[in-house]
Amino acid sequence: MPAQDFVSPDSIRAQFSAAMSLMYKQEVPLYGRLLTLVSETNQQVLDERPQLAEALRWTGEIERLDQERHGAIRVGTAAELATIGRLFAVMGMQPVGYYDLSSAGVPVHSTAFRAVHEQSLQVSPFRVFTSLLRLELIDNSELRELARSILARRQIFTPRALALIEQCEREGGLRAEDARAFVQEALHTFRWHPHATVTAAQYQQLHDQHRLIADVVAFKGPHINHLTPRTLDIDAIQRGMPAKGIPPKAVIEGPPPRQQPILLRQTSFKALEERVAFSDQTAAAGSHTARFGEIEQRGAALTPKGRQLYDRLLEAAREALGGVPAEANAERYMQLLSEQFEAFADDLGQMREQGLAYFRYFPTERGLAARGAPGRPTTLEGLVAAGHVHFEALVYEDFLPVSAAGIFQSNLGDEAQSEYGSNANREAFEQALGKAVQDELALYALSEQRSLEACARALDLPEL
Repeated sequence: MPAQDFVSPDSIRAQFSAAMSLMYKQEVPLYGRLLTLVSETNQQVLDERPQLAEALRWTGEIERLDQERHGAIRVGTAAELATIGRLFAVMGMQPVGYYDLSSAGVPVHSTAFRAVHEQSLQVSPFRVFTSLLRLELIDNSELRELARSILARRQIFTPRALALIEQCEREGGLRAEDARAFVQEALHTFRWHPHATVTAAQYQQLHDQHRLIADVVAFKGPHINHLTPRTLDIDAIQRGMPAKGIPPKAVIEGPPPRQQPILLRQTSFKALEERVAFSDQTAAAGSHTARFGEIEQRGAALTPKGRQLYDRLLEAAREALGGVPAEANAERYMQLLSEQFEAFADDLGQMREQGLAYFRYFPTERGLAARGAPGRPTTLEGLVAAGHVHFEALVYEDFLPVSAAGIFQSNLGDEAQSEYGSNANREAFEQALGKAVQDELALYALSEQRSLEACARALDLPEL
């Protein structure tokens, strides 16, 4: 079959992201209200901050802003993880990064499935934070075996979805009709199912061990537990949520407010209590807390040097707080965070000079007009100083382990177990997945290098 007959994986991903958002809006009405608030806030920020709007135009992010989403799911077995990886591959999404959340008392480890090239990200930046339940961390052997036997009996993918994944792998792509069918079939894996696959007593056993274990094990599939739009001002969102009838969590995860945002800031509305029918009940007499709404503000992708500084300042703020950030100490925590992060440059030029972040470089009209002119600058620093090359920070496309864990915990309740310690096991995760996860820092370095090479070509220079 000619390759030109295939729909691009980027296009399939864009279709799936739109379909997922529509489905979640129908399932969780508060998510629709959240999208409205985010849209209104983003437009206000763009109107009030023309410099930010111009920066987003340079990078192309202004076009992707409204469609930007990330989702999160939790699977129960190695086989489910491997197949979900194959499903995402149809959409051009690769596993990036390894996250151990056991240190935060959450018995999972995770990766983010996303596009890895900046051109693909411009088409659709959809990403899914995907966690694998770690049954080996359940210390009760009987409960561990119960969970394993329940998971072994379920099939979270439709037969048609599996057939289309195999077809795509065999033929190298999907045609338009099959791509549309794939999107609809894949949606079934992520739908909410109010009918549990366990009895009320079994659910309680799983729940008493950890709410998340019950969430993963007790249902037909890995219902999407949140979809996250991107805002340009997360503090305004946090303040504006109550007026929309959306109860926010106490603390925004990640760095403090800055002129130049870095990495990722997240907040959410609290998880919904949903009616559930257990397998020994004829009606939905039980309840389960699973799905919530999250909002994110993305900033600059940091280099290894920048990440080390970020981690050190974040840890210092938490040590000074002397406890876990929560509603009672939220104001104090944000004050400590702001004080610590005064040590992190808040100017793009300084961040670049200090090697704290990754950047994209663009030839300017002045630079293009000076091609071939005698005495023109030929070094990157000379070109930047002369206004021949413009730079903007590369947007961070990934997640923060502490931030992810904080969101997990804040929606699991105060009594969530936190006794797992640190049990990072990337090798076991990659074995379950069936492939290695990619290094996000290497991907950012490649994007930066590609932009430098494109600048050199545009300006008729051998290299930069």
